[in-house]
Amino acid sequence: MRNKGDFSFSTCWNIKKHRNGKAMLEEIMELGFQHVELNYNVTREHLATIEPMIERGTIGVSSVHHAFPFIDDKDFDTDSPMLGYEEEDKRRRAVDLLKQSVEYAVRYGAKAVVVHPGEVAFQGNIDARLKEIYKNQGRDSEAYAALWTTMLEQRQSQAPQNLERIHRSLEEISDFIGQRGYKVAIGIETRARCYQIPTLREAEWLTSRLKGSPVGLWYDIGHAMMMDRMGLYENLRDLQELDLPLAGVHIHETIGLSDHWCPYVHSGNDDFDVFLDTIRKAPVRVYELKSACMPEEIEQSHNQIINKLLTLEGQA
Repeated sequence: MRNKGDFSFSTCWNIKKHRNGKAMLEEIMELGFQHVELNYNVTREHLATIEPMIERGTIGVSSVHHAFPFIDDKDFDTDSPMLGYEEEDKRRRAVDLLKQSVEYAVRYGAKAVVVHPGEVAFQGNIDARLKEIYKNQGRDSEAYAALWTTMLEQRQSQAPQNLERIHRSLEEISDFIGQRGYKVAIGIETRARCYQIPTLREAEWLTSRLKGSPVGLWYDIGHAMMMDRMGLYENLRDLQELDLPLAGVHIHETIGLSDHWCPYVHSGNDDFDVFLDTIRKAPVRVYELKSACMPEEIEQSHNQIINKLLTLEGQA
């Protein structure tokens, strides 16, 4: 397999099939990657065999995904209010867990910690209901429009308070990083559910108030594509218009509302071209693919991206 240079690869691809961390990373290295993102399902058991590989320089760690390592607590999983908890004890606990993720990132020489900062609370999973209507009746259907309006009104009403609390939490983690003299970015990630924070405009609101801090946008391309299709924001317009410091990118493509596919290979078109310049500029570039993506498909997708990037750079 082609050497992937400074491109990194997330362990979300194969973590469900490996209890042994060394075997998990060796499978990724067979794809040609020398760098990995350790995702939030990596356990301390995995780390027992991963850490010697990092110490020997066998593998590099580009980023870790908060909360890291894995904690079996639904209050602080990746789909939770996290840094935006109204309950102060939970918000503080979330910040403490983020400090732990930062410490691991620094220990492993990672450039960034990827963070899901929070969400607006709803009764039940309104995002899943919307996606089901989208799939069966379409975005232009009356049923979708009615439920979307309900969701959007509640989101717009409650998001400002959540953003204030998330901002406070990010200030605290930024102070922690500054006091320790760490060189690591906090990347707030574009999300896959319509009630989750941040949109790109919410990300700008947060980062503009944290100028000079380690906080930047972690642009998850597939998630942003999905939210654009659902109608939450205009992805490309906002990306181009807003002043967003970029911490890194997750590279994958969304087909309909199904994400984590190999760009170009699974869509069969060149629509992904519009994201190439962002990938080119990103300080950390991580493929975040699902287990259904086969090694030969990953190779083909990467080769297409590299060739297109070379063309783009030749035109610059």
